[in-house]
Amino acid sequence: MLQAFPGNTTLYRSLLLAAQDHVEVTYVTALTVVNLCRRKYFVLARIARSTVISDNGLTQVLFNCPPGDWTKGERGLGSLPAREDDFKRSFDQALGYVDVLGNRRLHVMAGLMQAGMTREQHRATYVKNLAWAAQKIAARDLVLVIEPINTRDIPGFFLNRQDEAHAICKDTGSDRVKVQLDFYHCQIVEGDLAMKFRHYLPGIGHIQIAGVPDRHEPDLGEINYPYLFNLIDELGYDGWVAGEYRPKAGTSAGLGWARPWLK
Repeated sequence: MLQAFPGNTTLYRSLLLAAQDHVEVTYVTALTVVNLCRRKYFVLARIARSTVISDNGLTQVLFNCPPGDWTKGERGLGSLPAREDDFKRSFDQALGYVDVLGNRRLHVMAGLMQAGMTREQHRATYVKNLAWAAQKIAARDLVLVIEPINTRDIPGFFLNRQDEAHAICKDTGSDRVKVQLDFYHCQIVEGDLAMKFRHYLPGIGHIQIAGVPDRHEPDLGEINYPYLFNLIDELGYDGWVAGEYRPKAGTSAGLGWARPWLK
């Protein structure tokens, strides 16, 4: 999210004075989006190398498994029929990163619907791959998360709804597979955020936030985040809440929303 300062570790370290301890990395192999937090509410920074995490005494929270060839439009391998071997290689690669970074959450992106393939084929592949991955991490203190994403941001993305995601998790037969609830995506696709959070709380493994409709800071747009933050605390959610948004007028200028939640 520090879009004006890619690789600027000086600014990254300065943000640690206000928000510290835990980080979430989108992709370890590319420019890294890092969420810095205190009390589980996040501000964001972009850094060029993951070693900055350990250099600053931080704890890794989550990153995405390699999503395939991003430059060619791939947005995950988890549900792609006939790509199971590619998925397994990417997952093994991600576990290698976990060994170094020590995070306890891995996001397995579903990917895009493939030409000539049905939703049923995608779903069956996703369940099979996630069940395999859950067995692979049986001896680790690790949870897999899957994320419903709106098709306005990623046209053709397979997984879009909360009920679909939780049903897929159930069908893997593993309690190590949970849902990453992004309130931004959920509001665009479904709405009714508070009731969905209440209903699905036991199966939620991670939360992300952004303003709707423009994906700016959480205090801009139609979502009442103070209400949701209080509800999150009231219901005893004990995971992380990560800000994943595009600053409207620069990162530093937009951090005011986080201050009340960093106490």
